[in-house]
Parts: sequence; C-alpha cells; structure tokens
Amino acid sequence: MFEIIHKETFAAETYLMDVYAPRIAHSALPGQFLIVKMEENSERIPLTISDYHRVRGTVTIVFKAIGESTKKMAQYKEGDRFADIVGPLGKPSEFATMTAEELRKRSFVFIGGGVGIAPIYPQVKWLNDHGATADCIIGARTKDLLIFEKELAEVSNLYVTSDDGSTGRKGLVTDVLRQLVASGKQYDEAVAIGPMIMMKFATKTCEELGIRCTVSLNSIMVDGTGMCGACRVSIGGKTKFTCIDGPEFLGKDVDFDEAMKRQAMYNNVVTRKQLQAEEKAEGHKCHIGGISEESFDKKKRVPVPEQKPEIRAHNFDEVCLGYSADMAIMEAQRCLHCKNPQCVEHCPVNVDIPDFIARVAQGDFEGAAGVISCDSALPAVCGRVCPQETQCEGACVMGKKFEPIAIGKLERFVGDYAIEHDLHFSSQSIPNGHKVAIIGSGPSGLTCAKDLLSMGYDVTIFEALHELGGVLMYGIPSFRLPKDTVVKKEVESVRKLGAKFEKDVVVGRTITIDELMKREGFEAVFVGSGAGFPMMMNVPGENLCGVVSANEFLTRNNLLFAYKEGYQTPNYVGKKVAVVGGGNVAMDAARTALRLGAEVHIVYRRSEAELPARVEEVHHAKEEGVIFDLLTAPVEVLGDENGWVKGFKCVKCELGEPDASGRRSPVPIKDSEFVLDVDMIIMALGTSPNPLIGSTTRNLDLNKKGCIVADEVGTTSRPGIFAGGDAVSGAATVILAMGAGKKSAKAIDEYIKSLH
Repeated sequence: MFEIIHKETFAAETYLMDVYAPRIAHSALPGQFLIVKMEENSERIPLTISDYHRVRGTVTIVFKAIGESTKKMAQYKEGDRFADIVGPLGKPSEFATMTAEELRKRSFVFIGGGVGIAPIYPQVKWLNDHGATADCIIGARTKDLLIFEKELAEVSNLYVTSDDGSTGRKGLVTDVLRQLVASGKQYDEAVAIGPMIMMKFATKTCEELGIRCTVSLNSIMVDGTGMCGACRVSIGGKTKFTCIDGPEFLGKDVDFDEAMKRQAMYNNVVTRKQLQAEEKAEGHKCHIGGISEESFDKKKRVPVPEQKPEIRAHNFDEVCLGYSADMAIMEAQRCLHCKNPQCVEHCPVNVDIPDFIARVAQGDFEGAAGVISCDSALPAVCGRVCPQETQCEGACVMGKKFEPIAIGKLERFVGDYAIEHDLHFSSQSIPNGHKVAIIGSGPSGLTCAKDLLSMGYDVTIFEALHELGGVLMYGIPSFRLPKDTVVKKEVESVRKLGAKFEKDVVVGRTITIDELMKREGFEAVFVGSGAGFPMMMNVPGENLCGVVSANEFLTRNNLLFAYKEGYQTPNYVGKKVAVVGGGNVAMDAARTALRLGAEVHIVYRRSEAELPARVEEVHHAKEEGVIFDLLTAPVEVLGDENGWVKGFKCVKCELGEPDASGRRSPVPIKDSEFVLDVDMIIMALGTSPNPLIGSTTRNLDLNKKGCIVADEVGTTSRPGIFAGGDAVSGAATVILAMGAGKKSAKAIDEYIKSLH
C-alpha cells in the first residue's frame, strides 16, 4: 500500500508523485487534501491532492523540498512506499456539489502561485469535465518554477505571469486579473491557491473588482481530523478548523495576518533531547524498598513503588512501578471477601473482583488473569488509568473504616503478568459468516471487537490515525500508560483473536458508513470514534502563536514523540506555561510540559475540592513541581508585536451557588485582574465528538452537543448502526467506554440474529 508509482521533478526542488492509495482515490474530490507520513519517526505532512485517478487507484501530490521532512521525501524513488497516507480530508470545493447546468451558468477564474498551482488542476479539470470553462492565471518568480502549465492549458484558458518576465507576462497574478477585467471579462467566482501573502492580495484585488474570492488554506496541523486544533484560523471573527471547516474559505473573512503568524509557529523550533542514559537509570529508584509481613498493617494499603519526584520530573518513564508478586499477594490478603461485594456493582464492566483478588492472594496469577479476561479486554490499561477511587474502590467495604483495597493496582499487576507470560484466554469462535465494522480502535472499539470475535463475527476495525489504540495512544502520556509494553500488547491480543485493522481510514471522508454497509457488505457498524474535538476558551487572543490545545500538545508528544531524538515532528514548549483546566487531560499536559523543561501553572476557576482530575494525578503533579493557580479564570491572552503570547490576563474568583453540574459556580472578584507571566498557553477544557460521522451519515440523530443519540445498549436511530463510549457520552473514562462496547457487542449479535 502507498507505493510511489511515478515520480518526476517539476521545477527547482519541486516534485510530483503518483501514489497508490485506492481508498483515497475512490473518494477524493477537488479541493481536498491528505496527510503523508513517510516512516515511523516522521512527522505528518498535509498536502493538497493535485489529481486522482479512480480506476488506477492513485492520487497525485506535489511538494517543494524546503524543510528537513520534504527534503527527505524528495529522495524517495518509484517503488518506495510511504508508511501512512490518510485522506481525503477537508471539505471538497463548493462547486463540486453543483450540477453541470449550474456550473455552466457561472464564470470562474483560478489564481495559482508556486506549488499552489498544482491543486488548481483537479478543480479546473472538474469544471472542464462537466462542460464548464474557466480562466486560469498562474505565476511564479521565474519560468523554471512554473508547474502544470501544459496540463492547465488543456483544460482552461491559461494566462501565465512571472515576476522577472522570463515567461508570459511580467508582473503579478493580480496584475493579470485586473487586465482581464479591464478588457471586459466578468467573473462570478475566483479561487486563489498559493502562498498566504499571494492569497491575501488576490482577495483584496477581487474585493476591489467585485468578485467573490475563495482561498484554500494550508495550515499547520497534526492529525487532520479535527482532533488537535492546530489548524484553527479566524474566519469572520470566529475560530474555525481548516481540516474540518475548510480548507477553502471566503477570502474576505480570513484573518491572513494571524494565519501567517500561526503558519510560522513551528519554524526553527528545536525539539528537546532525550535524557542521558544514566539519568534514565536513576529514574527507577523508588520511594520505598521491600516490605515485610511483620511490618504490614492490614488497615493500610501496601505502598506502591514510584520514581522519586525530582527524578521522574525529567523523564517519560512510568511513574508508578507497580507491585512485585509478594506485594500483590500481601495487598490481596487484605480483602474481606464480602458476602455482598459492592465493588463488582460499581465496576462498569462488572469484573468479578473478589474472585480475581482471591486468586492473587493464593499466588494463582494466571487464574486471576483468566477471571478478569471474562469481562475486561484491557486489564493492564484499566489498572493504570481508570478512576477506581470513584468506582470499585470507592464502594469497597474495607474503605468505610480503613484504606480500600488497591483494586486498580492489583488489576494492573495481573494485566502485566498476562502480557509478560503471553497468556490468552479468549479464542475466536467458529466463523458465523457475518461482518461487523468497528469505527475507532480505542477502548470501546477494542472491547466491542473482542466480544464479537468470540461470537464468531468477521470484525474489521477502522482507525483514522497511523497507530492503533485511539486515545490510549495519542491522549495519555507514557509516564502514565506505556505504549510499547502495554497499549500495543493489548491491541495485539485483539488481533490474535482474528480482528482485521485498517489504519489511515477517516470514516466520513475516506469512506462513509453507508458505503461500508452497502458497498462492502458490513451488516452492522459500531461507532466508537471517541470525542476528540477540542473546546476553545473563547477569550480574546486565543489564536496567538503559543496557544495550543491539549490535544495538539499531547498528540505531538505521545503519538509522534516530538520530544525524542530522531523524531521529526516539530514541538514548541515555552519557558513558562499556563494549562487551563482541571481534569486529567490538564494534568497530563502540565506534567508533560514540566518534563520538557517549563515552569508550569494550572489555571482553574474553582478550588481544589472541585478539581475533576484523579486525586493521584493531582498529587503526582504537585510532587513534581506543577504550580496550581486555583480560583483563577482566564480573561484575555496578551500578545507581542509578532503575534506571540507574552502574558495571560486572569481574574481571581470565589465560589457561588452550585450550577447544573452540582459544583459551585466561580464568581469573578471585582478589581482582582492580574497578568500571569507566561509565553505559552495550553487549553485543556474538554472535548466533543468529531462532527464528520454525524454530518455524513443520513438519519443518524445527534444531540445538541454533537453526540450520537443512543440507548443504553448503543442502538441509534439508524438500524444496524450502534454507538458507544465518548462518541455518545462526550469525554468520559476508559472503563465507561469499555462498558459501552461490551453492551453494544451483545446488542449487535441480537440484531444480526434477528435478520436471519
């Protein structure tokens, strides 16, 4: 897959490649783009689709070798393969939805500059194929930099210009546009693609001439699916995401000056180097040493070994080192084995907690793993990141008088034991001949898939990113959830059951749910795509350089390892960083920035008692040196003359009456405004479901927050379509998503059986 079929050098340091990508070629339309990842350590590079051929299954990309990554891409030859390509992304050009009759009634002019000439070609070709003609103005500094001249001449009335007069008319593309209008040409619509400064002045010229002008923005981005928010731009005074709302916008609405500053945000950013080997070795010193039975107090938990705060604050190794076998047995022996265990009832997947703990107490770790596997697909994950203090441990009878049993730490121990000893307890049943599609490889999708596989279903999991695991990979840092030794192992256990995985497939763009069901024969679809669309602060200055979403910041570091030596994804970390929010994501972002050398402040509107983050995460953040500015609300982001953050205006608050969530509302204190001295702000204000699936799936009901409407077993308004996890509930927990996946698997089985 993703083999380079054809390559040619177009102009100085400008290259064209035809790449085999049949899914993308089948769905591509003019105006859309894709993201290329060359190899495992590479960054994700957004490129506009310059052409596509549905029969051959190829897409054409054109790029200029100007940075480290594109220079490396230029060395690829015919026959080489890219690791990942995802697309088509973004909305197609507006005219791609018009009928041929509508197109023929309108007059178009296209304006292209530099490598922006290439994506004009499929648009002009589309018009030509539908019986409409267009004028096309292309320009470059000199003749040798012009591309697609021959191709465009075949499908449009072509006008060529160069800055130095070496070809065509001497001057700018806007000069030619003025001349054409002066000669009597009339245009209803102009489309400008090229350098940001060219599009800015093309827009101004069109406004003067009374022509509606559309521009295509090539913003910085990480995922291209709306998850990171890096590509946000100000359109008509409102924040829009280029990858979801664009890439095409009305030029008159674009804040070009802001967009140009943001586009240069990661230029010349030097990523942080990994710590030296000896420093990493130091990171495994623990708070506690051994523990003897003589000193063991059953009223208290067996302490869990951890890295020392002053050491772990400088590395990305796991903070909690986990129980040894002896520690696990001693902790398990604290269990009272209640007649009416509340812990099971308060576990979203109803793990038989007393049974697995009893087996741990006896040293039967394999038996304990077998018990957990009956109900939980991801024990090593859940043991690390689930909020046990509000679920199973919160209901523990032992905890009513003393410290509750460390159920989470015991589950983690058992999950790790199963991975280390390659234990597998589920097996694929005899195939029943029915196909089910799972959208998303996060916790709900993996859980649903595992249960369906055990029933004999043919299951394919579609993942938008280049790695499997969903939020477990991109959202949670390695110091809380190791990727290679835990997440990838848990995913592999699902693969061994017979699951098929297709990465780089954005459902709603690459293919729709209706196409999966009608064209590819899936009888049911489970949507477990999560809630990865970041929320903004909605304060002045939030689009300044240096303001990023937690999703973008964490994805760069968790999924793309921007902080590691040898990885090419650019990263920016300020010297003083404010993280806005008080949940687990805020703690993850703050602790990541701290490890990258920043002084970090948590800015939260309420008091510590209302912090939604896990107590353990808050405790660890404080130990490591994160500063908590509580009862503090953002007012405005202050910027310097270059468009970068130079301060954060905030206001002190006091708590008033409870709001709809039951928490006391923050009330600003009069005359308490102050400026926090920071040069970077990370927004961790929550997320909502990506709108792609809802907007491309007919008759699928959504609520006001954009979540899919589903009942308790995941049944939606569309027969055969089920949904669960954050896509239904909004941002929640891993274990709740898993519980939803289990319920939907059972409901899908009942639904398909009812059809036959």
